[in-house]
Amino acid sequence: LRPRSARQQHLFHFSNMKREGKAEMCDVSVYNKLRLEQQLCDAVLRVDGVEFHVHKIILCNCSTYFRSLFTHWSPQACRVYDIPDMSADFLRVFVEFVYTGSLDVTQENVWELFVAADRFDVVGILQTCCDFLEKQLTPQNCLDLYAFTGTFCYPELKDKAFHFMLRHFEEVVATSEDFLQLSVQQLNEITKSDVLSVKQEEKVYEAILMWVTYAPEERIQYFSLLIPNVRLALLDPRYILENVIENELVKIHPEFRGTALKTLSHILDLMTKTFSRSLLYNSLARLRLPPTILLAVGGWTDGSPTGVIESYNPNYDLWVKIPFSEETSRTYHGVVLFNGSLYFIGGFDGLERLSSVNRFDLSTCTWHEASPMHSRRCFISVTVMDGYIYAMGGHDGHTRLETAERYEPRTNQWSLIAPMHEKRSDAGCATLNGKVYICGGFNGAYCLATAECYSPITNQWTTIPSMSCRRSGIGVITYANQIFAVGGFSGTRRLATVEAYNHNTNTWHSITPMHIPRSNFGISVIDDRLFIVGGSRGDITLCNVEFYDGKTQEWSDASSMNVTRSALSCCTVNSLSSMADYAAPFNLSSLIMKSQIWDASSSVY
Repeated sequence: LRPRSARQQHLFHFSNMKREGKAEMCDVSVYNKLRLEQQLCDAVLRVDGVEFHVHKIILCNCSTYFRSLFTHWSPQACRVYDIPDMSADFLRVFVEFVYTGSLDVTQENVWELFVAADRFDVVGILQTCCDFLEKQLTPQNCLDLYAFTGTFCYPELKDKAFHFMLRHFEEVVATSEDFLQLSVQQLNEITKSDVLSVKQEEKVYEAILMWVTYAPEERIQYFSLLIPNVRLALLDPRYILENVIENELVKIHPEFRGTALKTLSHILDLMTKTFSRSLLYNSLARLRLPPTILLAVGGWTDGSPTGVIESYNPNYDLWVKIPFSEETSRTYHGVVLFNGSLYFIGGFDGLERLSSVNRFDLSTCTWHEASPMHSRRCFISVTVMDGYIYAMGGHDGHTRLETAERYEPRTNQWSLIAPMHEKRSDAGCATLNGKVYICGGFNGAYCLATAECYSPITNQWTTIPSMSCRRSGIGVITYANQIFAVGGFSGTRRLATVEAYNHNTNTWHSITPMHIPRSNFGISVIDDRLFIVGGSRGDITLCNVEFYDGKTQEWSDASSMNVTRSALSCCTVNSLSSMADYAAPFNLSSLIMKSQIWDASSSVY
């Protein structure tokens, strides 16, 4: 992570240093003034002839090194201290940080600051440097940073660099000069990880071959240690036959070659449905877990509400039905993720419009009842912002609503906020820059093109320019720092059109349309791609999925859900401790049969 671009500066303020592991800062305005005027200073720090007048007690409060220097390593009457192996520039930065709580970190000084702060145990500077370095992580420099933090034994940043590398493994292998310099222990740790993110297991196999053949005389001895980390049952069978079994390195390791042949036989048995169940529980078939999954929750299917939750694994383009989730069946409801739990809000259960709220803890797979809303809300719009869950509009069984309220999970209380300018049901909402945006919907008479935003600071709604067309059953989400309005029902037809609101210019502009017109679908962002899930085409209910890539500005198809449904909700879940419960299929045959990559009538079989 060397300086390779224009100078970047981050100014960090530590006005509140009471978080765990950080010293509480003194009154910067008073003590810094005393320092600058050299009043009551009882120590002088000297480096390369440059002197800094300071107060011992202030430095003791921020550094165990200086606390020991002043109390144990020097006579009590000592006043002048020569600081070895430190630059005057760093000492100036350190002293200013101690007295002002501000730190100017750049690509040019971050390394010196980190090394010196580590040596002198200045926790605040270390944390600031770590925050800065984390933001600078790229596939090209993450291994360099991983090795660097290993040297200085700073586990928090080392762990972040390691997991960044796992999430971007394929690009790291392709672009990082440091990959081929990994030790065998490091490569072994990487390739055996369950959370190594790869779209194809072949990439793991090829990365190991690349590393070994870079220095074959030295590294061929490690092939038998590394190659079992490849999960053979996840490879294309033809790839196993042509690139694994026939590989020269594999041929000189008959034990692994035998395993590959046996695995190939099991896969072929599985594809002809005469398979051995032993493969399903073999470590060679264990899926890699993605860092992020997409959940599709509830909705309307086969003429009634459903409680089904399906999880989308982006590593394998695979939907998994969660077997322990059907506690509550809802449609036209809202679902949000907050602190590791899904909140099911309002909606329709087949009998009545609901004000109730149920919470599903994703880690423990348990259900809890939360406080109900003030109003029954079917066709509700919900979102999360700054620790609150917002619920807006909807239909209470009698009328469309303009009222809105927000929920504070800490107190389990709902509070009314200012009402919207218009009654809206079946609208879409999202948050951006501290405001809640709501767009479109149905007011009881006609579909809406209008939009407005709410500021919690003023407790006021403000209208923004209307969309280009009326949209009810719309999908609204923040993507690429804009508010996207997707699909919906115009009053006469389902829409495939998409438009985005630029808050800087206060204007809407057109985006590439979807492949399929639809309304009342799920919408979420995962892997920096905008996913559209299920919904209604008017004549049929959909299970198919498509996604928009902002880089290419194109829509592509993804695997369809297992359940056809509309009026569902979607959300994205990151870094779940029990990810295996949600991201791995409970029947491996669904993964192998889905791929359809092998012709069972092949002469090879």
